[in-house]
Parts: sequence; C-alpha cells; structure tokens
Amino acid sequence: MKAIKIIFGVLVVLVVLFLSTGLLVKETTYQVRVEIEKPVSEVFASFSDENAMKNWLPEIQSISPIVVKPGMVGSEYEIAVRTNDRDATIIKKVLAYIPNQKITFYFDSQNVLKTDDYTFNEKNGTTFMIKDVSCKSESYIINCMFPYIKGFFRDMDQDQMDKFRAYIEN
Repeated sequence: MKAIKIIFGVLVVLVVLFLSTGLLVKETTYQVRVEIEKPVSEVFASFSDENAMKNWLPEIQSISPIVVKPGMVGSEYEIAVRTNDRDATIIKKVLAYIPNQKITFYFDSQNVLKTDDYTFNEKNGTTFMIKDVSCKSESYIINCMFPYIKGFFRDMDQDQMDKFRAYIEN
C-alpha cells in the first residue's frame, strides 16, 4: 500500500509540473543556421521562389495565394502539406521582406502558431542563413508540451535548412 501511495504521489507531482509548464513558458524559441557556398542574391532568390519550395520540402502538395501584396509584406498563402499519410493546411503570412537580407513568415496550423525569422548575410561568397523560430499555441496543453519537444522542432527545421542548402548547392 505504501508503494502505491509513493507512486501516486510521484505521478501527481509530475502532472503538476507538466501543467505548470504552460503557466511559466508562454513561447518556445530556438535558432538554426546553415552556410551555403553561393552568393546571397542567388540564395535569397531561390529561397523566395514559392514554386521552388517543393524541391527541398517534398511534403508540400500545393501553395495557393490568398492575398498577394506589392513588396510581399502582408501576402498570405494556403499551403497543403502531407506528412506521415496525414493532410494538413497551413496559412503562411509574410511579415517582413527585405531582399537579400531578411524574410519573416508567420504560420498558423491547427493551433500551432510559429514565426520563422530568416536573416541572410554574405561573407566572401558564402551566405550565412540564420533562422530564429518562436512557437506558441492557442491550446494550453500544446503550450505545456512545447518545451519538452523543442528539440524535435529544432531538428526538423535544421533538416529543412540542410535540404535547402543541398538543393541550391547542386
């Protein structure tokens, strides 16, 4: 009986700690980066080309413009994605667009709100592409989970950056 009380007590503590995570951590952030052996103008042009995205993000099924604005800022797109035999729709908004320097996207996908802030710098013909990410959710339970699965998201974003590097360098 004493062992059951101890196990129950430990479980209660773990559940309280998990649920308190959502109160303490409102947003999860991380950074990934890649070096590309191409000039920044070429990297930025390829990265900005909506039609080329399928070359390094094969899970994208289609990209449909909702609103396209001059200068790109404020433009919105609907992206159909298929991963692990599951379909999802993502709304992508362009928050910042400075050619050869910066692009910021805001993604809304099934209660997950993600901001990807890309910066591009060139040194001696090599482009340094840095992606700062912040994630949050409209769901309290998902917000509780983000700090524990942050590594998964970081690895996924690094993999996408590496795939882009492989695409543009070949």
